[in-house]
Amino acid sequence: MRSLPPSFREPFQALRSPGVLRQDLLASLVVFLVALPLCVGVAVASGVPAELGLVTGIVGGLVVGLLPGSALQVSGPAAGLTVLVFEAVREFGLGMLGAIVLLTGVLQIALGLLRCGRWFRAISVSVVQGMLAGIGLVLILGQLYSMAGAAQPLSGTEKITGLPGLVADTLSSTTALTAAALGLGTIAVLVLWPKLPASVRKVPAPLAAVALVTAVAAGLRLDVATVTVKGLFEAVQPPGADDFAALGGIAVLGTVLAFTLIASAESLFSAAAVDRMHDGPRTHYDKELVAQGVGNTVCGALGALPMTAVIVRSSANVRAGARTPLSRVAHGGWLLLFAVLLPAALGLIPLAALAGVLVHAGCKLLPVKEIVPLARAHRGEALVLVVTAVAILVTNMFEGVLIGLALAVVKSAWDTSHAHVEVRELTGGRLVVTLTGNATFLRLPRLLETLEALPKDRPIELDLTTVHHLDHACRTTLENWAVRHNDRGVEAVRVTRQ
Repeated sequence: MRSLPPSFREPFQALRSPGVLRQDLLASLVVFLVALPLCVGVAVASGVPAELGLVTGIVGGLVVGLLPGSALQVSGPAAGLTVLVFEAVREFGLGMLGAIVLLTGVLQIALGLLRCGRWFRAISVSVVQGMLAGIGLVLILGQLYSMAGAAQPLSGTEKITGLPGLVADTLSSTTALTAAALGLGTIAVLVLWPKLPASVRKVPAPLAAVALVTAVAAGLRLDVATVTVKGLFEAVQPPGADDFAALGGIAVLGTVLAFTLIASAESLFSAAAVDRMHDGPRTHYDKELVAQGVGNTVCGALGALPMTAVIVRSSANVRAGARTPLSRVAHGGWLLLFAVLLPAALGLIPLAALAGVLVHAGCKLLPVKEIVPLARAHRGEALVLVVTAVAILVTNMFEGVLIGLALAVVKSAWDTSHAHVEVRELTGGRLVVTLTGNATFLRLPRLLETLEALPKDRPIELDLTTVHHLDHACRTTLENWAVRHNDRGVEAVRVTRQ
């Protein structure tokens, strides 16, 4: 460890304390058990071989785990990118996925080196919550079809309108009904697991749910679809020259930007959440962004899924008592050993069980408890959240996020453009109209209503000395109003400027 640079050595210094090494290794096992079903489930839901989810988890541990940034958060494939990855694979093909992820990693490295990490913290929280809620809705709707062994419709609206037909088809088919029962059983275990005694809860809920349902399916020899296993090395398909040549397309670049924005925002928001869970070293956001970029560059070169920092695994790591990055590095080693030594075990897992895990994960992305208090305190923020989520559901991830960001900017502009008009009457009948605050074009309708309601036969003084900001549209409108008032033959409007 002495040969490593100080930025690499410092997070590991606590290993010298008694008991820390043992505690971190135990924590790594907990994180591994949480990550295993999620890596496989996210890969299957993304429409790629299950092993590619493990590859991303391995890179998140062995590569990103060693890099400076956040000491305790864990990276891997995330449910938040499932919908976008599925759309990218469907539109561009599996080979292009690696090229897209690699370019995403390069952009993240560049943003980190340019010290842009802190700016991702300035993204509207409502947009991020709406983005996650939209992802959750699409994920839930899509996995309901997978849980019953049916093909997913392409659009969000088709997923909604197709639900009655899905229910009818499931009830009329023994195979579909069996698969749906396994999926619902998985969800039931996940919901009830936190209520069991602490000694039982030492086994992570996702692992317990998948293991129990797999045992039931195997024990009863149920005729349901299971995970297709290719083998780790057979599943890895690096992108070719043709894939990199196609990166110049507008649609591809839009997907890259969406990957970069969502993966970076989710990772850095996760880092902020993890920092609140422990009293150890704080996250260096620019370094963490570089680390995520390096991880995605490696994942792209291997043709694997994109990665983000994942709050589920990160919180499990902190709760398990991890003190240094060793726990997340070791969890990557456990994933590698499992993928090499026990790949056939994946072939026993019913797809319906993984769909159940992801339906439960999608439900956790919905801000059910937060939306009502948010609507009461900040109706505009709640509107941004809902519009972003619905836009993602009815369009796609990239367009939905852009709509949310645009609405957030408009809301912010509206909130900051408070302009107050006060009318006072002086001796001699002169009126003084005092304008305060920030006068922008957004406030023009109300401002004009007030001015046009003033007497048209009285001298008026327009006092602008207390205006903080007067944009061009407002200034021009006020000047035109003054000209029209003067043309009526009364005493000219006097404008007192700053």
